[in-house]
Amino acid sequence: MKPYFYIVGAQKCGTTSLYKYLIQHPCVLSAKEKEVHFFSDKFDKGYSWYAKQFPSLFSKYSHFLSCPQGAITGEATPYYIFHPHAARRIHAWTPNARIIMMLRNPVDRAFSHYRYHVKLGVEELSFSDAIDAEPTRLAGEFEKMQSDENYQSENYKLYSYLKRGIYIEQLTPWFELFPKEQILVIQSEEFFSDPKLSFNKTLEFLKLSQYEISSFKKFNEGKQKSIDDETRKLLVEYYKPYNQRLYDLLGLDFNWDV
Repeated sequence: MKPYFYIVGAQKCGTTSLYKYLIQHPCVLSAKEKEVHFFSDKFDKGYSWYAKQFPSLFSKYSHFLSCPQGAITGEATPYYIFHPHAARRIHAWTPNARIIMMLRNPVDRAFSHYRYHVKLGVEELSFSDAIDAEPTRLAGEFEKMQSDENYQSENYKLYSYLKRGIYIEQLTPWFELFPKEQILVIQSEEFFSDPKLSFNKTLEFLKLSQYEISSFKKFNEGKQKSIDDETRKLLVEYYKPYNQRLYDLLGLDFNWDV
């Protein structure tokens, strides 16, 4: 089975929880793992390897009685939205796929990203020092990835606290390749406050019947800590022009600039 949907990001925006909810639906068959990373880190493994990460066609047809239109499958790799080649690669493989994006206030996303890496032991700097060091850490990495499809950058993946929140630059390639009706954008704050509502919207987007799951448990939820007021104010101002361009693209205002 080829994927019918991709949850492409963004990181620390609720992608794990949404995927866990979706695969509880009887017509959604899970990939071998949530994050396959094929169109980013593992593209050299080839499409035959990628195809083996999903259920067989027999599984699809065995669900026919409960799913008259057949079962579907998909994956959720948050790095895809941020990777310079993922959108084009996915479009070439599955041009009719449904693309799901989850976007969180970029200030909160950056801090959650940072806290996660502190927990993993890959970040030793303070948050303020980490965002100050980001331009140096990322210098030239995006350009190298663009010019050489085989180049993998750990710094680009790990230390992109601020850059990953510039959503307008990441969404533009997807909207250039996929029709708008094939893209669903979910505001993470709405998802966190009312997961059932976002879940039902996603089922409708995927053309699936409504389905009640037992609970909306949060997955990969970090301990709540807050950014100091001064740093938050600086980052709110930093993201304002990027957020406005995002709102113009989507025709939505997420009210992040307060």
